[in-house]
Amino acid sequence: MDDLFSAAHADPDDDAPVTASGRARASAPLAVRMRPRSLDEVLGQAHLKQPGSPLRKLAEPAASAQAAGPSSVILYGPPGIGKTTLAHVIARAPGRTFTELSAITAGVKDVRQVMEQARREREMYDRTTVLFLDEIHRFSKAQQDALLPGVENRWVVLVAATTENPSFSVIAPLLSRSLLLTLRPLDDTDLAALVDRAVADERGLNGTVEPTPNARDYVVRMAGGDARRALTVLEAAAGVALDHAEARGETTGPGSAPVEVTEEDAAQAMDAQVQRYDKDGDQHYDVISAFIKSIRGSDVDAAMHWLARMLEAGEDPRFIARRLIISASEDVGMADPTALQTAVAAAQAVQLIGMPEGRIVLGQAVTHLATAPKSNASYTAVNEAIADVRAGGTGVVPAHLRDSHYPGAKALGHGQGYVYSHDEPHAVARQQYAPDPLVGRDYYRPKPIGHERQLGPQVEALRRIIRGD
Repeated sequence: MDDLFSAAHADPDDDAPVTASGRARASAPLAVRMRPRSLDEVLGQAHLKQPGSPLRKLAEPAASAQAAGPSSVILYGPPGIGKTTLAHVIARAPGRTFTELSAITAGVKDVRQVMEQARREREMYDRTTVLFLDEIHRFSKAQQDALLPGVENRWVVLVAATTENPSFSVIAPLLSRSLLLTLRPLDDTDLAALVDRAVADERGLNGTVEPTPNARDYVVRMAGGDARRALTVLEAAAGVALDHAEARGETTGPGSAPVEVTEEDAAQAMDAQVQRYDKDGDQHYDVISAFIKSIRGSDVDAAMHWLARMLEAGEDPRFIARRLIISASEDVGMADPTALQTAVAAAQAVQLIGMPEGRIVLGQAVTHLATAPKSNASYTAVNEAIADVRAGGTGVVPAHLRDSHYPGAKALGHGQGYVYSHDEPHAVARQQYAPDPLVGRDYYRPKPIGHERQLGPQVEALRRIIRGD
């Protein structure tokens, strides 16, 4: 589940036991112990926490369950930015009953049971039920349909969390009855504050360790906007540092001097960052979009970053190669005709040699495409031609261009008047090739860029001969 963490005062039963060495051995992970208990303690998401905002109203106590209560919400955003935490904060308001379901394990029967219990709670005890449904995108249409009566009649306040775009993963009737709140990743400032609070707070590490500035920066950098990951790395790094200190015979724990946590300790705790990248979700499409747009924008450095990000996350290199082929024609085109050759060769090479060596080939192809002159003239030309065809701009095939090789074709006048181009000077004949409605229509308009600089005058000269202008 997804948590957004901040310092908060602990309940007595949340205190972690301390061993003889003075080292805290909490039963719950640091990320759970540092979960905020009110909306004001939640880090980040300032755009959702303004006075009078829907989220504020959800977190406020309702006059009664029968009154017009808060609407259901769908919390959309990447992992580790606070979806589960916000659900718990909403549920803490007085007069609320909190129920939690996971889309991975719950079925239609479970949903209906919750709805019936929520209806009884409302009618008999005037209590509102907050139903937190994690990973709602995993629910089938039938399962989501089962939520509708409770949401529409406000038997429950549904707080649904998803890492996938709700427009594609949540049914329209449920979307129309809920508020969509988009959560944003935490920035480095929020994560740094989170690390500092977790180090000092009595529910956290309680001052037993002190990260160096480099270690702190490392934790923030490796978190990648994910609060849970930041606290997980911090807790593991603290454990490494305390183990090293105890091995040296140093006294650790409350009352002792804080043990220094170095960047090496943090790196040992986490060898490599796990890239946040869902090959079936938004990240897949967002990153490949940034990759192609960087190539189109001729930013070879940014394109290399997005390439590395996809490769490190385990993206299929064949998918990347296919997109390079498209970009070579769409964005480079005839400004550099060799770009398509490079992209096709790269795709074939990746297929032959696989990874990790395939990264070298992809890197070369990205360099070629990103640094090549750009023209979308061919891409625009075919799109405009298709648009005319779809709009009915077709016309019949001119008689002199029709097939004349089958028996009876000549009797129909097919092929009569056709001029064989190779019999003409420069192998270009003056005759009509387009259907009547499209005579004189220009689709291909070369740009004065790269190889197309030479093509522009050539195309105009050809048109003059063919059309007799």
